[in-house]
Amino acid sequence: MSFFTELKRRNVIRVGVLYLVAAWLLLQLTDVLSSLLPVPDSAGSLVILLLILGFFPVLIFSWVYEMTPDGLKREVDIDRSQSVTPDTGKKIGTVTIVLLVTAIVLLIADRLIPEAAVDTEVPAVDVVEAPLPVADRSIAVLPFADLSPDQDQQYFTDGLSEELLNLLVRVDELRVASRTSSFAFRGSTLGIPEISKALNVRHILEGSVRKDGDRIRITAQLIEAGTDTHVWSENFDRELVDIFAIQDEIANAIVNALAGELGMDGEKVVTVEAATENLDAYELYLTARELFIAREQLSESIRLYQKAVELDPNFARAWEGLAAVEAVIYDYVFDDGIDHFPLAKEAAETAISLNPDSSLALAVLGSLASDWEHDILRSTEYFDAALEKDAKNTSALLWRGMDLVNVGFMDEAIASLQKCIDIDPGYQNCRQHLARAYMYKGDMVTAHRLHDESLEHRFYGNSEAFVPDFVRNGHRNLALVVADISLGSAGAPVIEWIRAIENPDGDNSAGFARLKDWESQTNSGRRLSGESLLLISFRAFDEILENPLSARLLLWHPEGDEFRTTPQFKAVVREMGIFKYWQVRGFPPQCKPIGNDDFECGRP
Repeated sequence: MSFFTELKRRNVIRVGVLYLVAAWLLLQLTDVLSSLLPVPDSAGSLVILLLILGFFPVLIFSWVYEMTPDGLKREVDIDRSQSVTPDTGKKIGTVTIVLLVTAIVLLIADRLIPEAAVDTEVPAVDVVEAPLPVADRSIAVLPFADLSPDQDQQYFTDGLSEELLNLLVRVDELRVASRTSSFAFRGSTLGIPEISKALNVRHILEGSVRKDGDRIRITAQLIEAGTDTHVWSENFDRELVDIFAIQDEIANAIVNALAGELGMDGEKVVTVEAATENLDAYELYLTARELFIAREQLSESIRLYQKAVELDPNFARAWEGLAAVEAVIYDYVFDDGIDHFPLAKEAAETAISLNPDSSLALAVLGSLASDWEHDILRSTEYFDAALEKDAKNTSALLWRGMDLVNVGFMDEAIASLQKCIDIDPGYQNCRQHLARAYMYKGDMVTAHRLHDESLEHRFYGNSEAFVPDFVRNGHRNLALVVADISLGSAGAPVIEWIRAIENPDGDNSAGFARLKDWESQTNSGRRLSGESLLLISFRAFDEILENPLSARLLLWHPEGDEFRTTPQFKAVVREMGIFKYWQVRGFPPQCKPIGNDDFECGRP
């Protein structure tokens, strides 16, 4: 009798097949339980090791022993004529089939039954009354859930979600909802179909990240929103050595799934270039970026960016992030004793030296050329270069739109800011500056609509521009609240501002004195010189010159008719480089030159 025949007779082969089927089923159960229970990510690897170690002892056992009606006996002690191995073999075969069917059912269920989605809803989601047609080739990336043991990896998880979003943006045939719009749905009870309608997309990508030490598990699932069914889902268990390789793998899997579903032409390949080889620097970068996006703890954001570039001086994306924070921090942190503009320029130039295609760094240089160097012609060149590198750079569109408002070209400003909103409907700063442009153009209905939409999101970046209009239209309490917010809710006697608006021809000197007294005593860092509209209401035109950077935002405000006739107005226009810009570009409709070196302006 051959050795192979003896293996079959003793049911060794059947036992081996049964062991493999049972092992595979056990691994599937381990995978499910490890995502539900607080077990280390190494549990799956441990189970695999134990199953491998147990395989050969089981085969040896089945060769040496036989199960008989009288119990387990050594095979050499059994009379061959009394052996029941054929009956045992049938039983083993039946058990194998049952386990195999169970495994197949579990596999089908895993692919077809939707996993628990990450609930996302915020109270202030724009609902479009007449929704646009949903493009088939459209997707939104929801913020992945942090399932790490200590729930302390949200920055890392958000960073991964945004990286995947940015990779999908590169696919020309695919429309991707913006980060601001998609991440607005963190923490809500809306279902996938409702979220897709709000974002006007056909597909939703959601998932979770479980990071434990140097191991990471990423679960991603692509959902067709109309039917709420899974198009693709997969778990990625990896050593956290090259996060960019993992992003590459996931992004290409998503694109391939979409290509198959939507019939997209040609092979779609997304290539991820490693931003840094230092994982610690990357995690610092992600944390710093989240603080910058939220406009929270900007000093801490700068510190983290600085630490990231110390760990990897060639980390271009960290340098451009550092440049962006240094460029905007003056709007959020007052009198910290640091000259941020030179630091922003140095960081931006470093980013460009490392990556000449850095659209954000070019946009930062454009912002600095306008805000710091007062060279609007040069800032325009930088913004154009930034948008040539990345036409969807909403920061460049915002800053260019703000410049165009400041120099008096409202129609062009509206076009730039509207494009910003079209790309990122959740970008409330763009929406409020767009509202400001419509106000200066004289379209108060559109201005109020846009401003109200931003207030629904609790954003007050430029709301002080509406204070006089609130007062004159009977919304005195709202005017008081917004005025208080504009001064940092620091206990300023803002009622005096409201009274000056209500009594423009009266003697408001006592009220202004109260505000000046508050300014001298407050520790908030807020100064009246930064509140040009308030100063216009009190006709304190000389004090406006103390902060021309702030004053340029109000040059065309409806309250500024008298101010536009003053020498102080012309001084601001000249100091901020606006007159020089007009001399090259041409004057806006509301202004005209007088001779070679003078001008006069009215209301837009």
